[in-house]
Amino acid sequence: MQPTLLILAAGMASRYGSMKQTEGFGPGGETIMDYSVYDAIRAGFGKVVFIIRKDFAEGFKAIFEPKLKGKIKTEYVYQEMDSFLGSMKAPADRTKPWGTAHAVLCAKDVVKEPFAVINADDFYGFDAFEKAADFLNNRCNEKNYALIGYRLENTLSEHGSVSRGVCQVDADQNLVGIKERTKIYKEHETIFYEDESGKHPLPPASGVSMNFWCFHPGLFAFVEKMFLEFVQANSANPKAEFFIPIIAEDFMENREGHISVIPTSSQWFGVTYKEDAPFVKACVEKLVTDGAYPASLWQ
Repeated sequence: MQPTLLILAAGMASRYGSMKQTEGFGPGGETIMDYSVYDAIRAGFGKVVFIIRKDFAEGFKAIFEPKLKGKIKTEYVYQEMDSFLGSMKAPADRTKPWGTAHAVLCAKDVVKEPFAVINADDFYGFDAFEKAADFLNNRCNEKNYALIGYRLENTLSEHGSVSRGVCQVDADQNLVGIKERTKIYKEHETIFYEDESGKHPLPPASGVSMNFWCFHPGLFAFVEKMFLEFVQANSANPKAEFFIPIIAEDFMENREGHISVIPTSSQWFGVTYKEDAPFVKACVEKLVTDGAYPASLWQ
């Protein structure tokens, strides 16, 4: 059974100011998601599931249906405020769905095979998809998940500091925790992060999470239960978010499972702010020029 790629594309993109999920960055107007799906097909994934919102579903499908038809099986799942709430109600002043783990849960009825989860607006690179496919095909089970770990030096920005989740691993390269480091930047040849106690160096090869996870479908059963508990505990907090690291931590601590951190040599880049767009387009253009991708991706 070929693995599935689950793409989180329901975000509001409030900081970006427009629908960055469908913005063209490639020479033929390709979105970042186009490159992810293209790499997933090359790596052996058999299906892609887009998690989107109903309010932009028609336009979204019009972009992706024609180019993906006959190339990979596609499914569309809607993440809405009341998805998987049962008889409970969302806080009246809540303005958006419940976060990335809630988005994953919304795919429960269409994903029955090992699957990878990625962000729609991040470029991950072919090596990452190849490593993920190998894990999902050969090692993934109900007690063994994975996180694709990027070298910190391959995720920095030339336009300012970044925040990254630095992976903490044991001797077997199993995830122990993710330490959030803010204000990371390169100064001369050294990478630093800053906190309340000052400025500290970080090894360039430090593994960081860019939200590329590999899961077994057995995940859905306990995540559904966790989500209901989360909603009950946060009924008075309209901004509470049910993130993937929350379920990863529960899996490691309470379910006797392991999350392997699999290193990739791929260069990561993504779009958070409108100012990131020219840099991302330049990165894609260089990859095309270097022959990593065709100029017209789907022809």
